[in-house]
Amino acid sequence: MGKRKRAKKVGPAKKVALTVPKVFDCPFCNHEKTVKCQIDKKQQIGSVTCDACCSSYQTQITALDEPVDIYTAWLDKCHDAQQQAELGERAPELGDL
Repeated sequence: MGKRKRAKKVGPAKKVALTVPKVFDCPFCNHEKTVKCQIDKKQQIGSVTCDACCSSYQTQITALDEPVDIYTAWLDKCHDAQQQAELGERAPELGDL
């Protein structure tokens, strides 16, 4: 007599690991995927640079910061500067204090 055939066991589906992007869209020149983030953890500096229009931004980082954090900090600074320009506000100078 012959043996019964075994059904193959299907293993669990592999999970796709989500990665944090390191290349973004430029808010100034509207080119897609031209802004690159670089992190120097030894000097605790994060920099963002657009390859198309050469605009850049640098900031202090912590050990937990990711490239997306630096990019959003840059967008926040750009948004704040735009709001100040629209409202006609200016930063106080030393003589104004």
